[in-house]
Amino acid sequence: MSYTALYRKWRPRVFADVKGQDAITATLKNQILAGRIGHAYLFCGTRGTGKTTVAKIFARAVNCENPTEGSPCGECESCRRILEGASLNVVEIDAASNNGVENIREIREQVQYPPAEGRYRVYIIDEVHMLSTGAFNALLKTLEEPPSYVIFILATTEAHKIPVTVLSRCQRYDFKRITVDVIAARLKELTAAEQMPVEERALQYVAKVGDGSMRDALSLLDQCAAFHYGETLTYEHVLDILGAVDTGVFRELFAAVSKKRTAECIRRLEELVAQGRELSQLITDFVWYLRNLLLLKTAEDAEGLLDLSEENLKLLREDAQLADEAALMREIRVLSELSGQLRFASQKRVLVEVAFIKLTRPQMEENLDSVLVRLAELEKKIEEGIPVAYAGCGRPVDRPDVPLTDAAAEETEASQTRAHTVALPKAQLEDLNQIRGEWGKLVREMGMSIRPCFRETVVEPAGEGCLCIVFSNKMNFEMGSRPSVIGDLERHAEERFGKTLYFKTRLRESGERLDTCYISDEELRENVHMEIEIES
Repeated sequence: MSYTALYRKWRPRVFADVKGQDAITATLKNQILAGRIGHAYLFCGTRGTGKTTVAKIFARAVNCENPTEGSPCGECESCRRILEGASLNVVEIDAASNNGVENIREIREQVQYPPAEGRYRVYIIDEVHMLSTGAFNALLKTLEEPPSYVIFILATTEAHKIPVTVLSRCQRYDFKRITVDVIAARLKELTAAEQMPVEERALQYVAKVGDGSMRDALSLLDQCAAFHYGETLTYEHVLDILGAVDTGVFRELFAAVSKKRTAECIRRLEELVAQGRELSQLITDFVWYLRNLLLLKTAEDAEGLLDLSEENLKLLREDAQLADEAALMREIRVLSELSGQLRFASQKRVLVEVAFIKLTRPQMEENLDSVLVRLAELEKKIEEGIPVAYAGCGRPVDRPDVPLTDAAAEETEASQTRAHTVALPKAQLEDLNQIRGEWGKLVREMGMSIRPCFRETVVEPAGEGCLCIVFSNKMNFEMGSRPSVIGDLERHAEERFGKTLYFKTRLRESGERLDTCYISDEELRENVHMEIEIES
């Protein structure tokens, strides 16, 4: 016998089995008990919330010979024939593939004949918003004045696409998204019936990923159970199968973003990619994590709004103390925009890395929330006594991780003195001036993923055909000095200038000046009227 999917095997057969739609099922049962059955119903809501299921239960209930509290008995001849799909009284139509005027005309011809058995002919039209304009017009008259024995049930996920003339002729019922707790309770009930060993934490996560859809949650559970058939389904198993990550990873990423550690973010992403994690799901879950932090920072009694365990709430409160509202708003915006781009991207990893570089470098963006974040950082540095230098020629813009010490004071004093001059062979000076003159443009052409690494850098001579890139920031130095980055830079420089140049890298020392002036040895002899000895 072929296997039946869980969502089909455990589809509710009575109103009491329908979860999360109590108000709708109670109303329909009362209509059946009171004999106040309408002629046209419109069931609206997102996928997997029970629209078609409730429609089928209602169709059986109105034709049942022995209804029980408004629900079908499931034992009479009418109920059995409808369940088997052998009854002519219940007709299911897929409007996605039967959306023409001819299909509706067939229905109009059929409704002229009363049911051969039972009391009502029920037409369930699924995805009714897919009907053409002509088909809707052909349906209007029949919907307005159908025979007393005909009931129309229209189901749709996009009620805004249905003409107002159709809406006004139907009783409308909006199916809500099912809560995580309700889905998890149903999954626990079904796994017990299926004798499937599973951790409760795993069921909670499957229910969360179901995103309000009972059918989606059951399909995911089916997938996870099949992969680990015969074993206890654990939380880690679910994460592996769905390509998701544990909340501890989000804490690490958030800490790295908050402390502006770009290299750490990139390394963490590289580890997740190597583990086979799904980047789209990672971004979706991380946005949800940031949303929870923002609620804790801004809303009163936010704990009641968060569906989290006490242990996770405690960890979230610790992270919320380090968070800033403006920064969280910006991070949610950047990642939400990224989430939409990932659907159609061929290079998802590159887009994700660029987004995290943006998060750690607010100066890369010029919109209002980025400016507010940068202002907040400057105010914090000033309060802590950290110097913020003017972005002059050849000097670093700021030193966020160096307090105002004696070394900093010496550096400030040295910057007020005159720059010293160094003589170079003519060929080396030409290479240096050529690269320095085009350095900003050369870095920009390398692309967004590389450009942030080379902020606040200076190029200095390092021998024949060799130049040294001096970094002012340790994180930038770690990223920019990778062999793959230097190799790309050398190839790009060779294509642009038609000569082979080599690059080395080093980190600027504390108190070191970067405003040295370079001239050729010939110019030095012309300006200084004495014998000059140039050291090698």
